[in-house]
Amino acid sequence: MQEIELKFLVPQARLKGLMRQAKVKSSQTTMMSAHYFDTPKQELAKSGIGLRIRLEGDEWVQTIKAGGDGIAARLEHNMTLDSELVQTMLETDSLLPDLAIYKETAIAPALSDFKLKKINKKLTRQYITDIERTTRLLVDKEKVVADKKNSVEESTVSTIEVAYDQGQIIHGTDNSKVQDIQEIEFELVSGDLDFLFTTAKVWCKRYKLCLSTVTKAERGSLLLNEQDFSSAVHANLGALSIDADSSMPAFMRAVVHNCLLQILPNSSAIAAGSNDNEHVLQLRIGIQRLRTALKSFKKFSEQLNPEWLPILKQTATLLGDYRQLAYLVTDIEPTLQHAGAPSVDWSADIDNMKITPIDAVRANDFQLTLLELIAFTMSDATQEPRAHKCAQDKLAKRLSKQHIKLLKAEYDFEDIILEASTDDTDQSAAIHEKAHQLRKHLKKMRYLSEFAAPLYSKKKSKRWLKRLTKTQRALGKYLDHQQYQHYYQQKSHTDTQALYGAGWFAAQLEPDTKRCKKRLTKLQDAASFW
Repeated sequence: MQEIELKFLVPQARLKGLMRQAKVKSSQTTMMSAHYFDTPKQELAKSGIGLRIRLEGDEWVQTIKAGGDGIAARLEHNMTLDSELVQTMLETDSLLPDLAIYKETAIAPALSDFKLKKINKKLTRQYITDIERTTRLLVDKEKVVADKKNSVEESTVSTIEVAYDQGQIIHGTDNSKVQDIQEIEFELVSGDLDFLFTTAKVWCKRYKLCLSTVTKAERGSLLLNEQDFSSAVHANLGALSIDADSSMPAFMRAVVHNCLLQILPNSSAIAAGSNDNEHVLQLRIGIQRLRTALKSFKKFSEQLNPEWLPILKQTATLLGDYRQLAYLVTDIEPTLQHAGAPSVDWSADIDNMKITPIDAVRANDFQLTLLELIAFTMSDATQEPRAHKCAQDKLAKRLSKQHIKLLKAEYDFEDIILEASTDDTDQSAAIHEKAHQLRKHLKKMRYLSEFAAPLYSKKKSKRWLKRLTKTQRALGKYLDHQQYQHYYQQKSHTDTQALYGAGWFAAQLEPDTKRCKKRLTKLQDAASFW
């Protein structure tokens, strides 16, 4: 069975209002105690598998969750156990799940990498969840005309379960180690996906909810490893599921889905309180990839909402502004001090920033945009007008067009570098502007190439992307050093100790320029793969 659900963090300030909607006359409250199992090396968790035995009311249920689309859908298998047998095992501290029951089920492929008998012997209880769950059902009845000629009407019913969970995750061997849980889930029980997303958007807007991709199994693993958040998630192009026959709308959904696989876990961590620079960086990269796709392939689907782009741009800008200053503190300052520089205090500059990454991610318009994007990826591509048109037929033209823009930006940058005088302030500004334009085209070319690569020769696309990526990184380093030189130069007006940093970065620009020229020459000579 496939489970389709959306999970949200609940802000404390909105909890009372939300509970008035969750705890109505028809709602039910259930105490649920669950025991989660894995091997000592957490082999199941590393494969994205959660395994538990949970008391649900009066019944003990063994559940395994795995696979799915990585966003809102997961495979799930439930089996009711013999309560007396479970009670006996609890009394003798021998409670264990049985993996053999999954051999002939739909979830078996997710366990194909494991020898079930061998893994079953290694299972131990890792952690326990003690949860109070409040549930209510939301039902949508819609009348539709089934026969226009005779005006025959039929009723369609869609049902959602809203579940508010509050409680704790407790370490399996150390009761003093706990993590609080406060979240709300919307699960489609039956009917139309549109009802699920429409309802989730209403609640999200009303109670300022934030999407969360963190499962209880993942929370348990974090507790065991004494971590607050999972590591930042990078782009995973191996999960980009397209083939030579993909239609334009199907290709667009696959690309957006791939971007969301990077965006959602990083935004989820930040919304939960992470200030980690890597979460901010990877979220920003994910948003940039998504913006590139939405702008470059806007004709691939009629269901793309143009209002997504300005919201995504604003969020990426806010994240970038904060990260540059934060990176000065966490990485640049230690590097300079290691080289003998005096310490420069940037804390006041960071404190003066009006909007932090947490603010940007928790913003309601960004959260609603994420919901709409998820809904888009799960909608039916075959119902679109261009469903019969092959994506590959349009990609070569789009790639060639961007390649021409990139080559022009390269030549413009090289020309102004050759003419530049180090004492000419106007030329320095012009170089900076041309370099930014070139980096923009390099990023766009890279992302478009990555999206299209699965449809072309693996060898040729890999060689092209390798040169493109190296060029992008070289130019990025050059521009970053320019930016940090500017930061330290400005800081030196109030703190003379910053002059060391300004001089240090100025000294990096000449070798940076040479490196850029070398990479650009190699890229110009590279054969395209499309």
